[in-house]
Amino acid sequence: MNRFGKKRRLLFALAFLIGISALSFVFLSGSIPDQYLVAEGESTSGLIHLPFVEEEFLEADSQPSSNIPSGKVKIRYSLLGVIPIKNVDVTVIPRTRVYAGGTPVGIYMKTRGILVVGTGAVEKTDGSFSDPAENILHSGDYIVAANGSAVTRKEELVSEVGASAGEPVVLKVERDGNLTELLVQPVLDKKGSYKLGLWVRDDTQGIGTLTYMDENGNYGALGHGISDVDTGTLLNLSGGTLYHTDILSVVKGLKGSPGEMTGIIRYQSSEVLGTIEKNTTSGIFGRITKDQGIFQQGELVETAYKQDVTIGPAVLLSAVGGSVRSYSIQIEKVNLAGSDPNKSMVISVTDPELLNLTGGIIQGMSGSPILQNGKLIGAVTHVFVQDSARGYGIFIENMLSHRTA
Repeated sequence: MNRFGKKRRLLFALAFLIGISALSFVFLSGSIPDQYLVAEGESTSGLIHLPFVEEEFLEADSQPSSNIPSGKVKIRYSLLGVIPIKNVDVTVIPRTRVYAGGTPVGIYMKTRGILVVGTGAVEKTDGSFSDPAENILHSGDYIVAANGSAVTRKEELVSEVGASAGEPVVLKVERDGNLTELLVQPVLDKKGSYKLGLWVRDDTQGIGTLTYMDENGNYGALGHGISDVDTGTLLNLSGGTLYHTDILSVVKGLKGSPGEMTGIIRYQSSEVLGTIEKNTTSGIFGRITKDQGIFQQGELVETAYKQDVTIGPAVLLSAVGGSVRSYSIQIEKVNLAGSDPNKSMVISVTDPELLNLTGGIIQGMSGSPILQNGKLIGAVTHVFVQDSARGYGIFIENMLSHRTA
């Protein structure tokens, strides 16, 4: 082989090694989260277990073997102790104990303003059609005022439009967190009413599962936020209520067809369990004001952090069978540094009784607590549409970060 050929092979081998190194670096960096939480009394070292990765404490007063009582330390992870990969913040916080849930609840939420789902054509008195709000209002907008008057219910908006007598209506709209005023010309429909051609929504309701409650009555549920079914956007919350619910039937999940719990929610003061104060990507949160025995089935359990979750057996708590009990599951995958906190774990139901009853995970089970080694590690969030025995879970630390103070 001539010199030119040997040089090409050498360059190719060098490029290959550089490529493999770059991919390895990206993989290792993506496998390490930006931050860790550690309970008081536990070591801040040895949080990750990746080959060829070494740790170095950047705080002068912190050593790898130390168990600092509180505060923060910073750790640098590097490849073979030479090539820096990522600096990670480690926060030491007090140990947390909560009551594990598993009870289904009825959910009623009011939006902060009136949600615009879409626009549509209005048939006018002469038989022609007009879409007065087209290209002015967008799906996901929230109408908070009309002609200077605050509106929180659809009926209030209808009243303001009717009172305009055909004059342009000034709408104050929240869009992407910013307030703006938009002018819309109403049209007279064939029934003699003035319309803006809007599809709107001002509330939502459904069934979910309580995940936990702390000793002060603060709870978390669902493990994911409540989004509008049409726009897919997270609903802005002005307030809400938890109600006792009676599960009437269970539709078993099948391949391509998620199952569900169906129940009845009695919107009466005697059936109120608590308030809904936050709707976040990690669940809904508020306070239990009337326990009614929903958390009397167990004792306080310690919460675990993401680094404590391991692949292997676990249990989920659910009252899908009538009362809260534990069902065996398997943690198949743990994603410590994923961008979607609602998909931090892949789980599969292995309990024969639950599989026979529901086919695995069904709608309404979102928020079902997951425990491993006696600690609360997370909650069920989603089911795999093509395999109802499998689904996703969220780490409990992500839910606790949103709890009501």
